[in-house]
Amino acid sequence: MVESLKNKTVKGVVWSSVERFAVAGLQFVIMIIMARVLTPEDYGLVAMLQIFIAVSQSLIDSGFSQALIRKLDRTQADYSTVFYFNIGVGFFLYMVLFVAAPLIADFYKVPELVDITRVMAIGMAINSFTVVQRAILTINIDFKTQAKATVIASIISGVIGISMAYSGCGVWSIIVQQLSNIGVNAIVLWFVSRWRPSKCFSMKSFRELFGFGSKLMLSGLLSTLWSNIYLIVIGKAFPKADLGYYTRAQQFADFPASALTGVFQRVTYPVLCHLQNDNERLAQSYRKLLRIVAFIIFPIMIGLAAISTPLVLLLLREQWLFTADLLKVICLFMMFYPVHAINLNLLQVKGRSELFLRLEVIKKIIGIVILVITLPMGLMTMCVGQIASSLISLVINTYYTGKLINVGFVRQILDLSPILLLTFIMGGGVYYIVTFFTNILFQLLAGIGFGILFYSVTAWLLRFSEMKELMAIIRRN
Repeated sequence: MVESLKNKTVKGVVWSSVERFAVAGLQFVIMIIMARVLTPEDYGLVAMLQIFIAVSQSLIDSGFSQALIRKLDRTQADYSTVFYFNIGVGFFLYMVLFVAAPLIADFYKVPELVDITRVMAIGMAINSFTVVQRAILTINIDFKTQAKATVIASIISGVIGISMAYSGCGVWSIIVQQLSNIGVNAIVLWFVSRWRPSKCFSMKSFRELFGFGSKLMLSGLLSTLWSNIYLIVIGKAFPKADLGYYTRAQQFADFPASALTGVFQRVTYPVLCHLQNDNERLAQSYRKLLRIVAFIIFPIMIGLAAISTPLVLLLLREQWLFTADLLKVICLFMMFYPVHAINLNLLQVKGRSELFLRLEVIKKIIGIVILVITLPMGLMTMCVGQIASSLISLVINTYYTGKLINVGFVRQILDLSPILLLTFIMGGGVYYIVTFFTNILFQLLAGIGFGILFYSVTAWLLRFSEMKELMAIIRRN
C-alpha cells in the first residue's frame, strides 16, 4: 500500500510537472512573443477584468472539487450533482457579468471594457463543464491525461493569439487566445474522459459536499479577492501602463512559484488524504514535502530577482523595463508562496475547512491594512508591503499547523534555514557576477550558469537530503 502510494505520487509529480511547466512554458513564450508586439496598455485592459473572472470561477467550483477529492466513498450521484450545480452557477454568473459590463467600464472609466467583459465572460460558462472531469482525474492521480489536454489547448490557442497580434488585432488577440485555450481544453477533456453525468441531482450529496466545500469556497473567494485586489487598486489609481507592467512582473514570478507549487499541491493532496488519520506519518511526509519544494523554489525565485533586468531587456525590450524593478520585489514575497500553500493544504487534509476560512479572514484584514498604508507611497512601496504581509501570514499559518500535527513555525523555520541561507548566498553571487558583463545575453548566461553550478554543487557537498531525494526521483524516472 505504502509503496503503491509512493509510486503513484512520483508518477503524479512527474506528469503534473509536465502539464504545469509545459503549459506555463508555452504560455510564457506566447506572452513574450505577443508582448513584443502589443503594449502595456493592452495587457492592462485585460488585467482590469481579472478579479471579476477569477471570483466568478471560484463561485462556479464552490469548493466542490476539493470536497470530492477528500471524500473516500464517492458516488455517481455525487459527481452528477456537482456537475449540474457547476453549470447552473456558470451560466448565471455569465449573465450577471453581461449585465454588469457597463458598470465595470464606468468604474474604470474605460468604455472599451463593455464589449471586452461580455466576451471574456464566455470562458466561465465553458469552464463550468470541466470541473468534475478534472476532479476525477486528480482523484486517480491521472495528470498525464490533463497534461495532454492543456498542452494541446496551449499550442492551438497560442498560434491563434500570435497570429492575431501580428495582424494588428491589439487587445482582442489576448482575449481570443484565452478563450480558445479554455474551449479547446474543455473539448479535449470531454473527449478523453470516460465519465458522463447521470440524470440525477441529489440534495443529500449537495448538502454533504457543500458543508465542507462552502467554507473552502469562501476561503477561496477571500484568497482570490486578495490576490487580485492590487489589480483593481492599480487599475483605478495608476495609468493602464502601470497595471501592464505589474501583471507582466507577476507572470514572470508566477511561472516558477505557482506552477511548481501547484504541481505538488495537486499531487500530494489526494495522497496525504490517505494519511489523514495517521498524524505521525502525515507530519513526516509534510516536512519532507515542504523541504523539497523550498529547495527547488527558493533558489529559482532569488535567482530570477538577481537577473531580472537583463531578462526583461532581452525578452520584452526597453518599453517594459519598469517590469524588472517590480519583479525584484515580487520575487521576494512569492518565494514563500509554496510554504503558505502547503500549510493550508494540510488544513484541508485534516478536514478543518472552518479553520481554513478563519485564517483567510485574519490574513486578508492584515493585508488590506498594509495596502491602505502603502498605497499613497507608490506602486513600488505597495509591492514591498506585500513582503511584510507574506511574512505575517507565514507566522499565522504555521501556528495552526503546529497545533494539528506538531510542525509549527519554529520547526518549519529550522527545517528551511539551511536552504534559505544557501539561497541568499547564491543570489548575492549571481547579482555580483552579472555586473561584470555589459552584454545582456552574457549577463544572463553567466548569472544562470553560476547560480545553478554554485547551488547544486554546494548542496551536494554539504549533503543536503533534499538533493539526494531529487536525484533518486530522477533516477527512478
